[in-house]
Amino acid sequence: MPYPPPPRVPPGPRRRTLLASAAGGALLVGCSSGPGSGDDGPSATQRARARAARDSRELLARYDAVLAAHPGLAERLRPLRAQVAAHATAFTDGKAPTASATATASPAPVPAGEKDAVAGLAAAERALADRRAKDLLEVPGELARLLASVAAAGAAHAYLLTEGAR
Repeated sequence: MPYPPPPRVPPGPRRRTLLASAAGGALLVGCSSGPGSGDDGPSATQRARARAARDSRELLARYDAVLAAHPGLAERLRPLRAQVAAHATAFTDGKAPTASATATASPAPVPAGEKDAVAGLAAAERALADRRAKDLLEVPGELARLLASVAAAGAAHAYLLTEGAR
């Protein structure tokens, strides 16, 4: 029995290949955010970095308030406070924050008891770590890695503050 002749395949690229290439090219052109893109405000990355720096400074102020109200906690809280200060510096690219950047709302009132004050810090660390874990999904590479690292550190701080209170 003879084999049927092979189907005739036209030379050159197929229609699907051309359509996929055109669609991919349109996506690449549409995603550019170069100097002439018309966006004059800060980028989403810059806004996320500024928000993360502000959050770290607010947490730092909270640590300072607890340390001022409860000096007996200094040995336990100073290492964690130093890391929070390093996080704020990392989000500002090691630059000293400007006067407008340091203006933050006053921290929450400090509870009278040391145990309650530490529990408040743990809750603040946990909430910030959770928010940063969500935020890292919306930012590009390097900032996402930094947010992930700082979120993990915040979760560890919350754990240490919670477990140390037991």
